[in-house]
Formats: sequence, C-alpha cells, structure tokens
Amino acid sequence: MATFWVRLRRIPGWIWPLAVGVVLITLPFVGLNYTVTRQIELSLLLALIVGGMNLSFGYAGELALGQVAMYAAGAYTAGLISKAGVTELWLQLIAGALAALAVGLISGVPGLRLGGWSLAMTSFFLILLVPDVLSMFKGITGGRNGMSGIASPTFFGEMIDTRSYYVAIVLVAILWFAVMRNLVVSRHGTALRVLKQSPVLASSMGISVFRTKLIAYALGALPAGLAGVLFANLDMFISPEAFSFSFAMTVLAASIFGGSASIYGALIGAAVLQFGMNQSTNFQQYGLIISGAFLLLGGVLFTGGVSGLVRRGIRRLDRAAHVRLGQTTETGQTGELGPMPGARTEIAGVSKAFGGNQALSDVDVVAEPGAVTAIIGPNGSGKTTLLNMVSGFYRADAGTISLDGEQIQGRASYRVARAGVSRTFQTPNIPEKLTVLEVVESGRYAADRASVLSAVLRLPRFRRVRRSDREQALQALVLVGLSAHSDEFADALPLGNRRLLEVARSLASSPKVLLLDEVASGLDEDELDVLEALIRRLRDAGMTVVLVEHNFQLVLRLADDIYVLAQGKVMAHGTPAQIERDPQVLEEYLGAAVDTDIIGGDDGR
Repeated sequence: MATFWVRLRRIPGWIWPLAVGVVLITLPFVGLNYTVTRQIELSLLLALIVGGMNLSFGYAGELALGQVAMYAAGAYTAGLISKAGVTELWLQLIAGALAALAVGLISGVPGLRLGGWSLAMTSFFLILLVPDVLSMFKGITGGRNGMSGIASPTFFGEMIDTRSYYVAIVLVAILWFAVMRNLVVSRHGTALRVLKQSPVLASSMGISVFRTKLIAYALGALPAGLAGVLFANLDMFISPEAFSFSFAMTVLAASIFGGSASIYGALIGAAVLQFGMNQSTNFQQYGLIISGAFLLLGGVLFTGGVSGLVRRGIRRLDRAAHVRLGQTTETGQTGELGPMPGARTEIAGVSKAFGGNQALSDVDVVAEPGAVTAIIGPNGSGKTTLLNMVSGFYRADAGTISLDGEQIQGRASYRVARAGVSRTFQTPNIPEKLTVLEVVESGRYAADRASVLSAVLRLPRFRRVRRSDREQALQALVLVGLSAHSDEFADALPLGNRRLLEVARSLASSPKVLLLDEVASGLDEDELDVLEALIRRLRDAGMTVVLVEHNFQLVLRLADDIYVLAQGKVMAHGTPAQIERDPQVLEEYLGAAVDTDIIGGDDGR
C-alpha cells in the first residue's frame, strides 16, 4: 500500500483535474440525460464565481461579495450585445469579462483603500443596488421583468447546439482553473498568502499591499463575468432574481464549504451546493437557511472546508508512507557567501512622537557597510520604533534617513524594502500553510520581478525567476542550518528555528541593509552559534547589519559599533570596549527586562 501511494503521489498534481475535465466533456456523448447535464453546467458557472471569490477571500484575506454584481455585469453585457446583433460567443466572453473587471475596479478601489470590513460592506451594498440599477434602465434591461429576446450564440457564424454549448462551458471552466492554478502556485500566489497573514510582513518584503489586493480582486472579477455571459446564453433570458442576496450567500457558502484557500475547492463546494439545491423544491423559500447550514458545516465542523479535510488526509498518508515531495537537497549548496555589498545607512536628527509621548528625540545613527552596528537600551527606549522608521512603517516628525546618500524617509514601506532594506521581527511572523522553502522564496518577491501574465502563461521569464528563487532560497536555508527542514510546514517549527527562518527569508533577496530585531531571543546554544557565525560572515561579505538586541554579551562579541538608547535619545556611542566600561550604560542597561517592543508600537511610545 505504501509503495502504491508513493507512486501515486509522483504523478503531477495537475493531471487529476485535467482528467476530471476530460470526463466532464465526454458525458453528453455517452447518454447523460438533460437534467444532470444542466446541473453540471450550473455547477460549473457557480464554480467560476466561487473561484473568483477564493482569490480575494481565501488567498488575499479580503471578504468581498461583489462577484454577484460582476456576474450580473457579464450576463447583461452579453444580453445587450446579443440583442444588438453580436452573437459570437467569444466576443461576448471578452466583453463580459471586461464589464465585470470594470465593476470590480470601481467597487474595489475605494473598498480596498479602506481595507477590512469596508470592502465587505461596499460589496454588500453593491449587491443590493443591482435590482435598482436594472430598474433605472428598464427600457434596456427589462427591469424586474428580466431581459428576453437574446439570440442563440454562434461561433464564427455557426450556430452552437446544446452539446457544443455544454463543451464550451466545460472548456471555459478548465481554462479559468488552469489560470488560477498557475497563479496560486507561483510567487504571486505566495505573496497573496503572506499578505493574508500580515500586511506589515508583506510590506517589509517589498509587496505593495493595495496593488496586490486589487490585482486579486480584479482577477477574481473575470471568471464571474465569464460565468455571466455563459448564463445569459444558457436560457436566452436573464432575471434580476438570479443575482439576489440569497445567491450571494450561496456563493459564500460554496467557498467556505469547499475550502476558500483552495484552487479546486470551488468545484467541490459549487457541485455540492448546486446539486443540493436541486433536491429542494422550496429552495427559493429556504435558500438562506440551506446556505447558512453549509456555511456552518464548512466553517465550524471542519476547518478549511472539504479541501482542507482532503489535504490533511493526504498529509497523513504521506507521513505513513514517508513521502517527501519536491526533494530540495541539491548539490552545489555549500553555504558559501559571495560579496554582499551593503549601503551606508544614516539616521540624522530623527524625532518621533506618538501623541504626547516622545518616542525618539534627535537621534543620530550611522551604520557602515561591512560592519555590525548594534542598538541597545532598556525597555521602552525606542529601539524598535527606530527600526520601524527605517523600514518605512512610521514617518519621521523631523530628521532624515538615507541609504548611500539617497533619502528613504517618507517612502512607503514596500518601496523601502525594494531599495534594499530587509528585516526580522521580534515575534516571528510566519504565514500558515507554507513550507519552509516557500517562506524563504517569498522573501525574493522584490528581488527579481516576474509579471502575473508571465506566471499565468509560464513564460521563459517566469521560469528563470522561479529557478533563481529556488536556488537563492536553498542557499539561505543552508546558511542558517535549516535545509533539512525545507519541505516541512514553516508554522510548525519551534521558536528558535522560526527565528532562523526569518533570517533566511530576509537574506533571500540579497539586501543591502539587514535589520535584526531581537533575533537571538529564544535560541538555544547551538542555534545561537549558527546565528553568531552567520552575522560575522555577512559582515565580512560587506553587508550593513543593524542589530537590535537584548543579549548584551552577544552584542559585545559581534558589534563593531554600539549605540545606546535611553528615553528616546542616544545616551552613549562607541566601540564594544568603550560601551562595556561606560558607567552610565551599565547603570541604565544592567538589570533591564527582556524588551517587549513589537511592530506597530513599543513601550517608548
């Protein structure tokens, strides 16, 4: 059994959904009756809409119900241009997708700017507005009576019969899920999952939070528009009732039940909901109750939906059969460091206040390339606030911050990261459901750029960047001693390994400046030796290393230059020997508790 499972797991994962698609295409030609065929068609249309929602909700973490309005936009666009004499299905699909994209952008830009529940509420009201908008243009849309008179679709002038139209629906679904699969398993899909975990973490890695969310939301509009076009041509009639709030809840229920953070969970959820609804003759009356029941089943009884259950089952079988997919131990990974030129980092006269609390006051710090610059001080002295200023999370009230003479203060945090600043956090920020290798690869998002289009089409540029990501990530894992854990889930690692993993992620992009915030906290002696040796090697390779650390003895061993902060000011500055003998430093620093500064504000605020 174990041998059979190992062989089965070696089959490429995309083979199985493709096989399902081929089977679906053949069903009408082997005698499947009309009733079941229609339910499959409606299930696939629902799956398209759910797949679009999964991109923004399941992967980017933004709850939005606007796919129903985009579905309506696609349907009515197809109906209008069909009545105008344009019956070519492929033209209608393009027009419907563009109309849905326009609705997505119009509703998504303001909602995503505000973020969180603002987008959910914006999309919620968008659904409620659909019937009123249709009524306002009753002469064109038919209002609440619906739109009739839609002509039969054609393909290059040839009428499309019932069987051919079924095949067209299946092919559109296959195409969309291939696009979604290629996107999700690329660096852009990883960026979405990082963003869902923490916008702060995403920004620190060079990911534009707003732009990435908007791309996910806009791309999610496209399959909804395609589904609308196909729905309009299915019965040649469109009713506003098809785009009701009840249908929006059905879409959400299918997403949760099938697994929102899943590529093919949309198909599972849509099939169960559609065939389940067909069994209820009073669905229109009890639709919300049925959808709510599926929401509870998917969201409460089994986390991650049906696809989550399947993944957990597969992992158990993998462990039982000792399966390791994607072997990542490669020859040539020696852990050798080439030149890593740093940037002179100058913090001049920086001040920052939070309300009436002066966190930093006229702070001057210079970190040179090829040196370890340590910043120490008691709790609440402003150390993490200073790092947050350099990273672009806070804006200075006064003063300047520059890299090699180029000012970076005032830039968005993701632009600071792209300028060459990388960092770790006091509390390791590790996305869920990513392997150790994927986490480190995510750190290269700003290093080499590959467009979404190149990822979807698997263009040569994407393949080159993916190979580079893999090589650099493996190198970083060797440097921190975690290469043996590359296939494990990162969030399951012990604290010490998660801290080292953050260092590896920060190094993957080959930054000019590395900010280490309490990185030694929680490490055992062996891990501390690895970290200490690595920091020395980074310094010798030419990198600029800024170390905020509470471990005084580690600082004395590693630092070339030390700045001591107290009450938001530089109390002392000098070499380790000078700082170790400074009586004022010893008075302030000895006996200080473990620093509790966290990103988003420290005790110095």
